[in-house]
Amino acid sequence: MIGFTADEIDQSAPTRAARLKWVVVVDGELPAGRAANAAICTAAATTQAVSGLLGAAAVDADGNPHPGLPWAGCTVLAADPATLRTIRAKAAARADFFVADMPAAAQHTRVYSEYLETVGRTAADGLDYYAVSIVGPRNPLDKLVGKLPLLG
Repeated sequence: MIGFTADEIDQSAPTRAARLKWVVVVDGELPAGRAANAAICTAAATTQAVSGLLGAAAVDADGNPHPGLPWAGCTVLAADPATLRTIRAKAAARADFFVADMPAAAQHTRVYSEYLETVGRTAADGLDYYAVSIVGPRNPLDKLVGKLPLLG
């Protein structure tokens, strides 16, 4: 299981001090709305599966709560489709990385069971990806995505 233990969570430390890094790599050729959807969907899957990513809720001076955000940060990067596929494959091959991906089929079906059927009929090497969310040890993850630009 990938995640932070309670004793590792230091919300007063800079994000670079965290043992794990979180990146979302998005197909940079997608229109803005599709890219945002892909990033958000993979982030949702990540926050559910990786323990300790979200920090404490903030409360403003008027007492209004604001739900916790990623205390260790999350960087959103862009890649072309071929690079995205390569990054996903390399990340998925590592036992110390968590990977959540969005196959293109997710945005081309309107019923979840149709998405499941479409992916189920497609060989792994035939899937195209719109986004990949990865959490893993900082140095190996930096080596994997270090040359990618921020999603613009």
